[in-house]
Amino acid sequence: MEKQSTLAMTILGVLLALGMSGAAFILGVQAKKAVSGQQSITVKGLAVKDVKADNAEWTVTISVNEPAFAGALNRLRTERPALDAFLVKEGLDKSGWNEGSESVTAHMVTTYLPGGGSKTEQQGYDATQSIVVASKDLPKIVAASKNILALQAEGRPFSSTEPLYLVSNLEDIKMSLIAAATENARKRAEEFVKQDKVKVGVMRSASQGAFYILAPGGSSDTDDYGGTYDKTTINKLAKVVVTIVYNIEQ
Repeated sequence: MEKQSTLAMTILGVLLALGMSGAAFILGVQAKKAVSGQQSITVKGLAVKDVKADNAEWTVTISVNEPAFAGALNRLRTERPALDAFLVKEGLDKSGWNEGSESVTAHMVTTYLPGGGSKTEQQGYDATQSIVVASKDLPKIVAASKNILALQAEGRPFSSTEPLYLVSNLEDIKMSLIAAATENARKRAEEFVKQDKVKVGVMRSASQGAFYILAPGGSSDTDDYGGTYDKTTINKLAKVVVTIVYNIEQ
């Protein structure tokens, strides 16, 4: 009877040991899977593309000063036909003109006194009007922005800004660059893990960083999430940076 009891206890011990061993194996596999499922790699992807402005905006302003309000307004209107004639001669169609309102304001001058301090007094009136010229014919905008110097040399009260060269299909460019940058990010990830005998899995998360429109030869900081938009040149460089997290598969 004692032998049977001893044998039963031995069998029970073996079964318990086997059960605990099996449980440990199962838990070990689950833990490995859990850890494996959490493994990931974070990479940045980069894409660049040459782009060209397809439209431009150029602002021309008439500015005059006269002693009286009425005189300033009248002179402003007297000078306007010369500007219109110039723009037409340059081949810039009126359909692309956006005319600002006429404005007349007091011309204030500050004088510094010999004993210190200063005083501000009105000296006539300033009258101004601006015209924003938009065109898809960039060579005409370039030529007009140079040729207006001849009018200024004649004493015409005209001034102008540097033309702004714009890209109309920015969203299409951005989307194509995001696709290319995503592909670049995956290639980088695969290169990073090549030596570890593991594979790059599905994308876990992705975020777009900066979107740049740069002048030729321009540089940028890939950590700058604000981006830039150069409007001073016709030929430009578009650039996108993305950050992607991929799962790693054993």
